Amino acid sequence: MITANILNLFDQAIYYGTITVANGRISHIQRLGPERPGEAYVLPGFVDAHVHIESSLLTPPQFARLAVVHGTVATVSDPHEIGNVLGVAGVNYMIEEARRVPFKFMFGAPSCVPATTFETAGAAISVQDVRQLLAMKEIGYLAEMMNFPGVLNQDADVLAKIALAKAFNKPVDGHAPGLMGDDAQRYIDAGISTDHECFTYEEGLDKARRGMHILIREGSAARNFEVLIPLLSQFPTQIMFCSDDKHPDTLAEGHINQLVVRALDKGHSLWNVLRAACLNPVLHYRLPVGLLREGDPADYVVVDTLTDFRVQQTVINGQIVAENGQSNIPDLRSEHVNQFHCSPKKPEEFLVTVDQSDSAGIIRVIEALDGQLITNELLLEPKEENGRIVADVERDILKLVVVNRYQNVPPAVAFIKNFGLKQGAIASSVGHDSHNITAVGCDDESLCRAINLVIEAKGGLSAVGGANNEKALPVDKLLPLPVAGLMTDSGGYDVATRYSSLDQFTRQELKSTLAAPFMTLSFMALLVIPYLKLSDKGLFDGKQFTFVSLQSIKQ
Repeated sequence: MITANILNLFDQAIYYGTITVANGRISHIQRLGPERPGEAYVLPGFVDAHVHIESSLLTPPQFARLAVVHGTVATVSDPHEIGNVLGVAGVNYMIEEARRVPFKFMFGAPSCVPATTFETAGAAISVQDVRQLLAMKEIGYLAEMMNFPGVLNQDADVLAKIALAKAFNKPVDGHAPGLMGDDAQRYIDAGISTDHECFTYEEGLDKARRGMHILIREGSAARNFEVLIPLLSQFPTQIMFCSDDKHPDTLAEGHINQLVVRALDKGHSLWNVLRAACLNPVLHYRLPVGLLREGDPADYVVVDTLTDFRVQQTVINGQIVAENGQSNIPDLRSEHVNQFHCSPKKPEEFLVTVDQSDSAGIIRVIEALDGQLITNELLLEPKEENGRIVADVERDILKLVVVNRYQNVPPAVAFIKNFGLKQGAIASSVGHDSHNITAVGCDDESLCRAINLVIEAKGGLSAVGGANNEKALPVDKLLPLPVAGLMTDSGGYDVATRYSSLDQFTRQELKSTLAAPFMTLSFMALLVIPYLKLSDKGLFDGKQFTFVSLQSIKQ
């Protein structure tokens, strides 16, 4: 039993009362009088409406252990990251791990594994696989339909997966960055009800007016809260909050609770904000999450005030899972499943020879954008040495490499701007969506060292100091990710500390100018996000959806 100020989101009322819990459910709510300032407040728990648990670098138990401290009781979780590595077996692994802790994970059936045919993934999830997954009670929806060209062009497999979701009466998540107007309407008419990829207010407004639910994303790399939050007052029943991809350092600091405070600071209605954070995801996805009604599961959060929302307690099914900044979810170890088959590389594998037919001497360069998943295409004159194109640290044009981790084939090499490294290299086996090894660096020797650290560990994040430089830092750093090359079952807070150290080294010592260099790196092979990306098979134009050459560009 708890006595406090109770928030009723349906009546939009606050009153002082008592909540009685029996067998994990709310058996009785007694109203004792009007709101009592100075007393604690009880409200439904927060829900992350779209997240890839794998991107936290933590297994589901370790993710839950951190999230509950911030009042999160449930997530709408797309397991397509591990699906790209291990297929349906990876999805089942996430479900089994989630069962080990008192946290409400709702998983989706990955719709696009592999995401495209222009990259090498470790597995495929077929129409029949989707049918079997959607039949499971743990699978609540068809996960983000990234192949929006397939929807618009009526690809048979794409339409079959959407039809299955409709047959099982389960919603379909969207993923259509930049899609507007008639094409957006066709995408919605196909049965897709959400989008978390809007990166301009105009795009979000267009889709919301067409009836789509807009998930305002604020993760570790993509941050769209500021431009999209004005939509909340216009479409309060259609807005949800999500993180999409959140690294352990930022998860340790806060989660959906931070967006609640920020939205209130901007003057939004308390009730609209809590609809987005608590109510709308539960109603849309039909989550088995209580909403502070008699008979509901006893899922709620106790906070000190309705301004700072400092969490005193998080309760799931009547169990106190976090209290005063301490998690009560146990620190659990997990099985290390994986698929990693490539051999160590040599520096000469990353050489780029000048195309002598290119009289203009211009190359395509990816422009990374801080806080965004989209990139730009730049046409720049390269730095040449001894008939080869090399990184140009002075102009911040660095070498980008993608190494196929599932088989031994030559790596793909391109160039990228805006990482800002002054020496060394970083590498990661978290490379959306196929999760090959992605690396960026100032010289081939450093790239090779960083990549080989990841290969030898069969997954991880690495950073190395420079090579052939009198000011080089003789440092190699590695955060191993032994679960599918994506996650670790080490204690979440320890992982957060180690990740912070790696990130700090990359920004302060290697001089990266990005807010989250490893998170940004992980999206440089994500072909379904425009405009220019690099897969293990080559440089890819995400707008035209075709491979393009590095050289032979005419001005």
